Amino acid sequence: MSGIYTNRCHIWVRRIEKRALNQILDALVHKLLYIQVLANAFGTTLNNHQKFLALAALMMLVAGCGKKSEGPESESTAGPLATAATLGEQALLSTEEYLAAEPYSAASQSRGEKQAQICRACHSLEKGGPNMIGPALFGFFGKEVGTRSGFEYSAVMRNADFVWTPEALNAWLAQPGRFLPGNRMTFAGVSKQGDRDDLIAYLLSVTSAGITEQQE
Repeated sequence: MSGIYTNRCHIWVRRIEKRALNQILDALVHKLLYIQVLANAFGTTLNNHQKFLALAALMMLVAGCGKKSEGPESESTAGPLATAATLGEQALLSTEEYLAAEPYSAASQSRGEKQAQICRACHSLEKGGPNMIGPALFGFFGKEVGTRSGFEYSAVMRNADFVWTPEALNAWLAQPGRFLPGNRMTFAGVSKQGDRDDLIAYLLSVTSAGITEQQE
């Protein structure tokens, strides 16, 4: 009997891995199409060799985002994360207050910067950055979801009701499809809590650089 249960367990794990792989492949296709669009805008045509190199670079970014760090234990040992529906009322703090408190005061922004390369494939992070495949993220902490000017959100994002805080972003990054079912973000998520802490600490810093408390 134990052999049967073990077999079923292996089949279940393979199904999960296949779903995650499909999500990653979908994301890679979208990124490659975006690179082609950019190339066309500059009057450049990518040959097959260049497309291969671009795809290889994107695959390295995806692989890097899932690397293990020296942070806390994986999600399997932590409690369940909130969803957009269960998030509830959140405490809104300044960027400095978030970064001065755990877990972000102990997080590695240098590791977070490396992980943020996968974010940069779809989002601009610095002040004045444009909307891309995803909305520009500068100044998004403390803002209501789906309100970035000039970006065409899905109906799911427009109808969602929460504010972007580190808590909300942490749950989103863990598994976007679980946090807000039906959203268009084709990203499998960052499974390790320590990796999310590093990434969020970096995003708090870079997307809020130069913003004063009054401006927020």
